[in-house]
Amino acid sequence: MERKFGKILLAILVIGLLFPTWTPSIRGHENSINILKQIEINGSKHQVMIRGYDKRNPIVIFVHGGPGCPEIPYVKKYQESLEQNFTIVQYDQRGAGKSYHFFEDYTNLSVSLLVDDLIALTDYINKEYGPEKVILVGHSFGTIVGIKAADRAPEKYLCYIGIGQVGDFWTGELEALEYCLRQATDQKDFVDVKRIEGCRENIINHSESFKRNFVWKYGGAVRLINEKKDILAGLLLNPEYNLLDAVRYVVGLGVSDNLLWKEIKESNIPLEVPELVIPCYFIAGKFDYLTPIENARSYYNSILAPKKGFVVFDQSAHFPQFEQNEDFAKLLNEINRDLQKDIYEHKDKNM
Repeated sequence: MERKFGKILLAILVIGLLFPTWTPSIRGHENSINILKQIEINGSKHQVMIRGYDKRNPIVIFVHGGPGCPEIPYVKKYQESLEQNFTIVQYDQRGAGKSYHFFEDYTNLSVSLLVDDLIALTDYINKEYGPEKVILVGHSFGTIVGIKAADRAPEKYLCYIGIGQVGDFWTGELEALEYCLRQATDQKDFVDVKRIEGCRENIINHSESFKRNFVWKYGGAVRLINEKKDILAGLLLNPEYNLLDAVRYVVGLGVSDNLLWKEIKESNIPLEVPELVIPCYFIAGKFDYLTPIENARSYYNSILAPKKGFVVFDQSAHFPQFEQNEDFAKLLNEINRDLQKDIYEHKDKNM
C-alpha cells in the first residue's frame, strides 16, 4: 500500500513538473490575443505573456519588480479591465521566473543588461504585433529598468509610467524607517521601536537597507489584497506556471536578489535620469513605504519632461495597479486618450 501511494505521489510530482502551460483564451472577441511563449532576446530565452480583447488596441509593456519577482503567475487576476482597451505585455526578466534557466550563466546580470533586454523586447513586440510606439509601465524595481529604457530609447515609447517609482534609494530607506517608527510608537511596541531605531545608523552610512519585514508588518506594503497569497496561488494553481516553473521562480529570485541588490543600493535615479523627452507619469499608493511616496514625489518635482503627472491612489500601498485595479484601468484610459489627442494635434499642425 505504501509503495503504491509512493508511486502515485511520484507520478503527481512528475506531472506537476512537466505539465504544459498556457494562458486562457478570451472568449467572445474575434480579434483577441492570448499568447504565452518564450522568445530569445539578446541570447537568453524570455517568457512573454500577451493578452487583450483586441490585438489592434494600444500596446502596454509592464516591467515587473523585485528584483526577480515576475507577475505572470497571478497578474491576470487584476488586469482584465486593462485587457478590454489595451494589449498587455507581461514578461519575466532575464534570470527570473520562467526566464530562469538552470544551466545559464548569470554572472553578468545587471540593470543595464535588463534595460538592453527591455528595449530589444520592445522592438520584437513592435515588429510582431503593433504600432511604432508603446506605453511603458514599470513597477517598483521595474521603474529603475523602465525609466532608464525610456531615457535611452525614447523614440520607442509613447510615454513612461512609474508605479512605486524608485528615487534616491537611501532617502527612501530613511522615509520607510520613520514611517515604521511612528507606527510602532503609536502601537506602543517598544521592542520594535528599539529594533527600528537600531537600523538608522546603517542607513545613514549606506551599509544596510531598511528591513522590509517592518514595512510589511505596519501596512506599508499592501492594504487591499493578499499579495503573498496571490503569488503562491499563481505559482501552484494558475495555468501559466507549472511546478518546475515555481522552482525556477524561487531559484531565480535568489539569483536576482544576490546579483542586483548591490547595484540598486548604489543607485540614485534622479541624478541618473534627470530628464525625459517623452511624457512621464508617476503613480503612488498613499501608504507605500517599500518605495516611499514622498521620495517618489520629490523625484517627480525635479524631473524634466514635456508633460508629467503625479497620481496618488488613496487606498493603496505598494500595489495600486492591483489594489485599486479598476481605478488604475480608468487612469490608463485617460492617459492614453490624452496621448492620442496630442498626437492628432501634432499631426494637424504639421499638415
